[in-house]
Amino acid sequence: MSLPITEDDFVRSLADAIRFISVYHPPDYIQHLAQAYEREKSEAAKAAMAQILANSRMAAVGKRPMCQDTGTVNVFVEVGMQARFATQRPLEEMVNEAVAIAYTDPANPLRASMVDDPLFERRNTKTNAPAVTHVRLVAGDMVKVKVAAKGGGSENKARFAALNPGASVTDWVLQTVEGLGAGWCPPGLIGLGIGGTAEKAMLMAKESLMAPIDMTELLARGPSSPLEEMRIELYDKINALGIGAQGLGGLTTVLDVKIATYPVHAASKPVGLIPQCAADRHLDFTLDGSGPAVFEVPAIDGWPDIAWAPEAEGLRRVDLDTLTREDVASWRAGETLLLSGRLLTGRDAAHKRMVAMIERGEELPVDLRDRAIYYVGPVDPVGDEVVGPAGPTTSTRMDPFTETMLDATGLLVMVGKAERGKAAIEAIKRHGAAYLIAVGGAAYLVSKAIRSARLLAFEDLGMEAIREFVVEDMPVIVAVDSDGTSIHSLGPSQWRRPEIGVPAKAG
Repeated sequence: MSLPITEDDFVRSLADAIRFISVYHPPDYIQHLAQAYEREKSEAAKAAMAQILANSRMAAVGKRPMCQDTGTVNVFVEVGMQARFATQRPLEEMVNEAVAIAYTDPANPLRASMVDDPLFERRNTKTNAPAVTHVRLVAGDMVKVKVAAKGGGSENKARFAALNPGASVTDWVLQTVEGLGAGWCPPGLIGLGIGGTAEKAMLMAKESLMAPIDMTELLARGPSSPLEEMRIELYDKINALGIGAQGLGGLTTVLDVKIATYPVHAASKPVGLIPQCAADRHLDFTLDGSGPAVFEVPAIDGWPDIAWAPEAEGLRRVDLDTLTREDVASWRAGETLLLSGRLLTGRDAAHKRMVAMIERGEELPVDLRDRAIYYVGPVDPVGDEVVGPAGPTTSTRMDPFTETMLDATGLLVMVGKAERGKAAIEAIKRHGAAYLIAVGGAAYLVSKAIRSARLLAFEDLGMEAIREFVVEDMPVIVAVDSDGTSIHSLGPSQWRRPEIGVPAKAG
């Protein structure tokens, strides 16, 4: 008879796993990204990959989160029919206890992003619980756990379609991926679930992302089934879209495409698509009653020796404390800048509150005229850090506020990640402003450019409060210049490869 699995072993193992994946990339992701880095011909995309790889190594050495968005915890639990838990508590209760322990560890806190009541109050739970837990009963006497931490930027790009049985999944995937933009922080993975029902397709897509990355091996040996042929076709054609790292244009957008299938009603073909970002965080462990799981720290020589640092030669340095509209007007889309000086922070909740104050005729708590604002929600600092990992958040969420902010406050520069929508670009052009991007997936590296941080307003918003950073040589790319030219349109159009058989770009 199997040994009972104790509450402590389950909770401790899961909490340790959550902390582990916040710091360490799976070796297969690093291996495939390093190979893509070596192949890349786009200088902008190659530089972005270099930052992601250097950030990953720095996070592993410093034992700090690789990304400021430490994600929603997803847990898949397979319970053997003969397995025994020495507890009277519900499984989800133990999962959520593990999440709370992992995210509130004072020695290395993770960012709490979960809000209770999705419709109205949206109040932060402060522990990042609850997790999203799925349980399956299987044969055997052990418990297998798969855990992932899914960032909001990639999760928001999940898509579903109820296709007709004769429709092309490949065509739908290509059209869908091209419409996702760069908010999911490529290069990463695409997970597909095909068949079953709507919820089954999405669940398969999510779980497929936890399979090992094996595209290099698959390409080397060749496909052995129609499903593997489809994976290769989608891998080639998605990369031929030219989206590239961070949407800057390049050869590699995805490192792998995963596909899971299930029998389906004859009248149906449900397809779920979920992208995985550059913060590819997941692992699995098994409990048999003999004690908690132990996770082996990967050897640091598993990372390529890429010590990215901003090079002064050829890069324009920008003093944020003396910034003028004339300065901004001289920047061009695709140019790399090094920012130094005082940089404000603020994202969704802060923008919503400021716009509401403007509409009521109230004075804002901060003067934004001729200033730059960074869309970021950092991790809390530890030790001698002034701020924890502080990578950018997806900027399109601020698009509804952009016209009001530029018009009413005199704000001059915005910094985030991914593309901006048409209305936001028009507002940027109309007001002679600019939009810059930092590399998503390089949060720990970016934080090293931040010399000090102080709270200015909206303390109740937690990680979404308005702060003032003092930065030194913070690397950014001009994504939308004052003429309204967008690198997220220019870059992919230059690297698109129609000879691979990708469809004509819509619009």
